[in-house]
Amino acid sequence: MNAAAVRDDFALIFPGQGAQAVGMMDALDAEFACVRARFDSASQVLGFDLWQLVAHGPEEVLNRTEHTQPALLAASVATFDAWRELGGPLPGLVAGHSFGEYSALVCAGALEFTSAIALVAARGRYMQEAVPAGQGAMAAILGLEQDALAAICAAHDGAGAVCACANLNAPGQIVIAGSVAAVEAACADARAAGAKRALRLAVSVPAHCALMQPAAARLAARLAEVEVAAPHLTVLHNVDVAAHREADAIRTALVQQLHSPVRWIETIERMRRDGVIHIGECGPGKVLAALVKRIDRDLAVTSLGARSDLVGLLQSLHGARP
Repeated sequence: MNAAAVRDDFALIFPGQGAQAVGMMDALDAEFACVRARFDSASQVLGFDLWQLVAHGPEEVLNRTEHTQPALLAASVATFDAWRELGGPLPGLVAGHSFGEYSALVCAGALEFTSAIALVAARGRYMQEAVPAGQGAMAAILGLEQDALAAICAAHDGAGAVCACANLNAPGQIVIAGSVAAVEAACADARAAGAKRALRLAVSVPAHCALMQPAAARLAARLAEVEVAAPHLTVLHNVDVAAHREADAIRTALVQQLHSPVRWIETIERMRRDGVIHIGECGPGKVLAALVKRIDRDLAVTSLGARSDLVGLLQSLHGARP
C-alpha cells in the first residue's frame, strides 16, 4: 500500500447498533453504484434481499440483531467505498464503536467482506440466544461520573445478577448493561446520586457485560474458522484501545469485546494524542459525531451520510473539490 495515500491527521470511525434506520443508505445509493453492489454481495451470503430490508423495512425486522449487524456492516463498508471512489485518502487510524469494530476491520483489510457478513450474522444470533427475551437490559446514564456509576453497578452485580458499565461513550454519558432487575435498581440509585437521566434503552440484548460470555464462547469457535489478515490500516480495538496485527490477537480482542466495556472515550483521546485532527463517521447516523464533540470539541468531525458530506470532508482535508 502506498504510504503517501495515508493521512496521519485523519481517522475514520464506524457506528454500531442503534445507528440503523429504514432508508439509511438512500442518499448515497442515489449517487454511488458501489452501495448497491455491496448490498448485493451481502444478500448472496445471507440468502435474502438485504437491500430490500434496509430500503423498505419493516423496521422491526431490521432491528433484529442478526439483521442489524450485517446491514450496518454493508452500509459502513459501502460508505468507505464511496469515500475512496471520490479520491478520499486512507485514514491513519480507524476504530468502530462496539459492533462497528467489524466494519473497521473489513475496511482495514483484516476481514474479507463476505466472510465478515456471515460472521456478524452469526454473532447477532449468538447474542440474541445467549439471554432469553426479557431477562437482559441496557440503560443510558447521563450526568454521573464513571467511578460513581461503577460503584453503583458493583452494588447490584453478583448473587446471580449482572450489572456493569458497558459503553463508556463520553464524559457523563455511559451505558450500563445486565439483568433487568439489577439494571433497573442501578438506574434508581443513579438518579438518587444525581444523574440527570437514567433511561432504559429499547434493545433486546445486554451487550458488553458478563451475560454475553456464552455468546463469546460460540463466537470464539466461529472466529477460529475465519481467515484474519494483518490489517493495512491501524485499528484501535474497543477492549484495550490498542492496535493488533496478529490474527490470534485480533480474534481475542473481538471475543473479549462481546463481554467487556467499549472504551470509546479513551479511543478518541488516543486518536487526538496520535495527531488526529479530522474524523469521519463512516456509516449511517450521527451518534458518534456527537460523542466525539463531547469528548474533544477541538476535533473536526463529519458524519458521512450523503455525497455532500463526503465532498465537504474531502475539501477540509485537501482544500479542493474532487
